[in-house]
Formats: sequence, structure tokens, C-alpha cells
Amino acid sequence: MTTLVRAAVLTNYLEVAQHLGLKPQTLLNEVGLSKTQLQDPEQRIPIDAAVRLLEISATNSGCQTFGLRMAESRQLSDFGAVSLLLTHQRTLREALQVVVQYRHLLNDSLAIFIEEAGSMVIIREEVVTGVGLSCRQGNELAIGVMYRLCGALLGTHWRPISVNFTHSAPDDLQLHRRVLGQKLEFNSEFNGIVCHAADFDVPNPQADPAMARYAQRFLDSLQAEQETPLIFEVRKAIYLLLPMGRATIEQIAMAMGMNVRTLQRRLEDNQATFSDLINDVRRDLVIRYLENPSYSLGRIADMLGYSMPSSFTRWFIGQFGMPPAAWRSEHGAARKDR
Repeated sequence: MTTLVRAAVLTNYLEVAQHLGLKPQTLLNEVGLSKTQLQDPEQRIPIDAAVRLLEISATNSGCQTFGLRMAESRQLSDFGAVSLLLTHQRTLREALQVVVQYRHLLNDSLAIFIEEAGSMVIIREEVVTGVGLSCRQGNELAIGVMYRLCGALLGTHWRPISVNFTHSAPDDLQLHRRVLGQKLEFNSEFNGIVCHAADFDVPNPQADPAMARYAQRFLDSLQAEQETPLIFEVRKAIYLLLPMGRATIEQIAMAMGMNVRTLQRRLEDNQATFSDLINDVRRDLVIRYLENPSYSLGRIADMLGYSMPSSFTRWFIGQFGMPPAAWRSEHGAARKDR
């Protein structure tokens, strides 16, 4: 089943594309989209088409920061009906809980996991597609939007520890530093933002509990009309938890608010198994990781949940018919294997 998202995910696309000298209509046609669809932010479009559009546009324009350029001008109002509820949350913690709760109304392809680790909070994000597409621009767009959301709610209190990307750094970091600050970490093991736990509970002076209740009632009526397929929800959870070594069926079931047997039964009803979904996500992620020359094969094995590199190599040969080092050599990725 094709995953559909609000056309609002491509807010500012036309402006950025034209500024960079592209012909937006030609590129939109290439991925099966139109300008008319983009003019209605509530129009539903295939996420795979949106992600491909961003990657093709970045390639054709030679602009490695295409997605982040789109994020630079994003406003709270671009969150659609959810923006009112976000504006009136008492703290950033509550606002991010709203983003997670109503993600179906924002961007069905966005997987978010918030982890508290002592004095830090890690906001992990992944754009997940139906097939294994390169999502560099999509992930930068998503993280840029999240960064701006946090800044809009916290103002001068927003001082993240780092902004992290699994891909390598662009040739020029000027835009990243302007939009995301100086504390950037590329070739990281996750995409997302690390911030101080204390920032999560800074009071929001704009919060109005009465308006928040009104907005929530309205959103709950919309939420009932939207439901993301179970298999895609499980895939999103695996994308986030696999590099953490926590993509077990027990952890995934807990994250989805059900017990293991219920999850297994619902997957069976959809002619799927948990092991097959884990394997599918590994296939998607391993290509992304191998294309990053800064990742050693040992590090890739660890991020995919293999404690022994030899086990990873056997799995890879079974999936792709050659060792990972040979795949890397054949596809032209420079190696930095220890």
C-alpha cells in the first residue's frame, strides 16, 4: 500500500526550486506530481514521490542542502490543524508528545522516538518510505522543521547540544550553521537532535489550556478518520530502534502499546512476520550505510544488530550475492574500514 502524506511536506519546494534555476513542473512530472497538488497543503500525495522529488532536485541543481533550504522558512502554521494545539502546549515536552500522537495528521512517513538519557534528551527522526529510497534531503528537511519548531516554542532557551545526521557533511556548512547552529555531527549513528532535559520543561508563555482543549477535541475528530497501516508503523519503529540495538519484537510491541502476541497476530492477519520486516529494513539501511564511506564495515554490522562482523557478512552475501566489501568496491564508495 502506498503511504500518503500531506502535500504540506513540500511547502517551499517551488520557491527553492525556482531560486536554484530548476524547472519545477518538469521535475514534478517526472515523479508523478503536479503544482496543483502542492497548492493545497491538505492534499495527500505519495511519500515516495515526495522523497524522490527532493533527491532529484538536489542532484539536478547541484545543491546538497535542498531539503534544509525548504526547512529554513517553515512556520508553526505549516503544521496545519495541529499548529494550534502545539502553540498552546505548556512545555516542549508536551508539544513533542503532540507531534508523536498526531503524526498521522502531519507526516505519516516520519518516525519519531524521544529518549531521555540522564540530563539529555535525544529526539530521533527518520523519514521512512515504502521502498528503500535515499532520504538525505527528506531527513534534513524533517530535522530542520523539528529544530524550528523547538526554537519557536522555546525562543532564546533553545540551545541544543547537537544536531545529528547519519550522512556525511556537505561541502559547504554555511547553511547548516545558519539554520541549525554550530553544533553539528555528521556520520552519526542516528538522525535527530540532542538537547538538555531541562529545556523540555521550560514553561511556554503562550500556552492557553482552554485553547489547547478546544484544539485537541477538533484533532481527535480528525484522527479517527486517519489510520496508518500496521506494517508501515512497525517498519518505522524498526528504523528507529535497530541502530540502538533495541529492535526486538518485545520493544516494538511496547512502543506500539500492545503485547507481543497481539502484534504477532495482527502481523499474521496482514500476511507478514516480524522477522521479514526486520530483514526488509536491514536491506534498506545497509545500502544507505555502505554508501557513506565514513562508516566502517564493523560499525555497519553493529548498527544493523550484528555482534559479529562475520554474521553480518554471511547475511549480506545471502541477500545481495556478494560480500559487503565487494559491493562497496563495485559501487564506487571509498572505504575507511578498520
